[in-house]
Amino acid sequence: MSARISKKRKFVAQGVLYAELNEFLKRELASDGYSGVEVRITPQRTEIVIKSTKPQAILGVKGRRIKELTSVIQKRFNLDESHLEIFAKKVFNRGLSAVAQAESLKAKLLQGVTVRKACYGVLRYVMENGAKGVEVIVSGKLRAQRAKGMKFKDGYMIKTGEPTKDYLDVCVRHVYMKQGVLGVKVTIMLPWDAEGKVGPKKPQPDLVTVLEPKVDLSKSS
Repeated sequence: MSARISKKRKFVAQGVLYAELNEFLKRELASDGYSGVEVRITPQRTEIVIKSTKPQAILGVKGRRIKELTSVIQKRFNLDESHLEIFAKKVFNRGLSAVAQAESLKAKLLQGVTVRKACYGVLRYVMENGAKGVEVIVSGKLRAQRAKGMKFKDGYMIKTGEPTKDYLDVCVRHVYMKQGVLGVKVTIMLPWDAEGKVGPKKPQPDLVTVLEPKVDLSKSS
């Protein structure tokens, strides 16, 4: 990347890199528990962190597969091989990953599981893993020739405002069935976590904390 590139072009180029990379990895690693990617670009190097529920499958035997991915990404995006590093990061709680749940739902629908049964299975699994709320939308030719949409919800869900950027994990997938294409959208409301491991550190702005009243020692004496 040229040193004299404007800031606007630089951010657009980084956005295009992320979008293309995410699309490529989504198709390549769909069966290996792919759950998203992080791109960190610094003047010294470019770090790509692939999040997955099965990181060992991404690494491959003796790291062969991750070397192949590095080579493909380096050639496609014309990156300097000496400055490119790719890591595989394990997603510990796949119940709070919208990508993992959307892929799971997609696999169930392709296996012939009924839409209602598959969606309620996802809802139950997500809520059991500590999510505040979950919403699953499936649209398309579900049973009859006429296309329609089905929405399944459980728990608490926000729709607007700044907290949606931190608290909502959203994923959309397309399922290619014999009768046509189904659209699947999974939205998970993450819980607040002070340590930032399973959810955002920042509490919601409308959160009210009721403190215990202080004992007035002067009155008691």
